[in-house]
Amino acid sequence: MTKLRAALLGSTGAVGQRYLAMLSRHPTIELDILMGGDSAGRAYGEAAHWLSSEDIPERFADRKILATDPHNAQGCDVVFSALPAEAASTVEPEFAKAGLTVISEASAHRLEEDVPLMIPEVNPDHLGLLGSQRKRRGWSGSLVTTPNCTVTGLAMVLKPLSDSFVLRRAIVTTMQAVSGAGFPGVPSLLITENVIPYIRGEEEKVADESRKILGAREEGRVRSADLQIAISCNRVPVIDGHVETLYAELGRDLEPEDAVDCLNRFRGEPQELGLPSAPGQPVIVRPEPDRPQPRLDRLSGSVPGMSVVVGRVRKGLSRDSIQLTLVSHNTIRGAAGTAVLTAELMHSKGQLGR
Repeated sequence: MTKLRAALLGSTGAVGQRYLAMLSRHPTIELDILMGGDSAGRAYGEAAHWLSSEDIPERFADRKILATDPHNAQGCDVVFSALPAEAASTVEPEFAKAGLTVISEASAHRLEEDVPLMIPEVNPDHLGLLGSQRKRRGWSGSLVTTPNCTVTGLAMVLKPLSDSFVLRRAIVTTMQAVSGAGFPGVPSLLITENVIPYIRGEEEKVADESRKILGAREEGRVRSADLQIAISCNRVPVIDGHVETLYAELGRDLEPEDAVDCLNRFRGEPQELGLPSAPGQPVIVRPEPDRPQPRLDRLSGSVPGMSVVVGRVRKGLSRDSIQLTLVSHNTIRGAAGTAVLTAELMHSKGQLGR
C-alpha cells in the first residue's frame, strides 16, 4: 500500500516529539519532512531536547530539519502543525494557500467559523466545512484544527451524554498535568508540592471550544451548542494525564447505570471504519471507587492513550443530573493522537492523498 507522505511543523517541541513516536510505526502515514525555526539545518537528534524515556526513532535521529517553508512540503499529502499559537497564526495559512492540507494543534484558528475543530468520534461531519473554507478564502489547500488538550477528553464524554439525554448544563473542574504547558513548562519551584488554580486563557478555551465541537454544521459554519458550562482549571504536579470532574444536568431523569451504559456503548466513525489510531472503545468506564487515576489509566485502551477513562459515576443533586471523573492523556489523545486520527478519517473520506 502506498503510504501518505507527511510533513511536521514544530518538530522538536514536546508535542512534535509525540508525532515522531506515533508516526515512526504508523501503517499508512510516512513522516518524511521535519521542519523547524532555529533548528533548521541541523540533524534532529542534535537539535531536539528529547523528553521520552524511549530513544529517538532511529530513522529520524540523523534527519535534517528543513526551514518552515511551504516549498519544502510540496508533494506531501498532509502537514501536521505543532507550532505555538503566535507562529501558527501566520504560518499555517501560508501552507494552506500553497495547496497543502494542514492539521493544526494550535489555538490560533480553532474558533474561526469555517475551520473544523475536530474530534473524529464526536463531529466528523464538520469536515464538510472545508469546501466553504476553500471557496471563501481562495485556497487550494485547507486548514483543520484539533482542540485544547483539556477539551478533548471532556467533549468525548459530553457527546454521548448529550445525544442520549440532552445536555443542558455542565460544571467542570480540571486538574491538568504539567506536560500540558509544553517544555520547559511550569518551573519546579512553583508546581512541586503545590496546585496552581489558574491557567491563563484556559477556562475560556474549554467553554468556547466545547460548544463549537458539540455544535451543528450549517451553511459553511458551525452553530455552537446551547450549553451552559462553568470551568475551573488547575495545574497539578502530574507529568501526563488530565483529570476532570464533571457535574452534568440533563434533559430527563436518569440513573447512574444509564449514563454508564451510554458511555460504554459510545462509538464513532473511526471505530466503524477500523482506523489504525482509533481505540476499540473510546470511553472506558471503571467500576472501582478510586478510579480513574492518571498514573494507572492514562494509557488505557486498545490504542494506548487514545481512550478516555471515566469513573465515580453517581447521582447529582437532582434526578436529571450525574457526577463523574475522567482521565485523558493530554499529549496523546489531547494532542498528536487526535490529529493523526483526523488525518486517517480525512483519508478515508478521500480528502487526503495525491
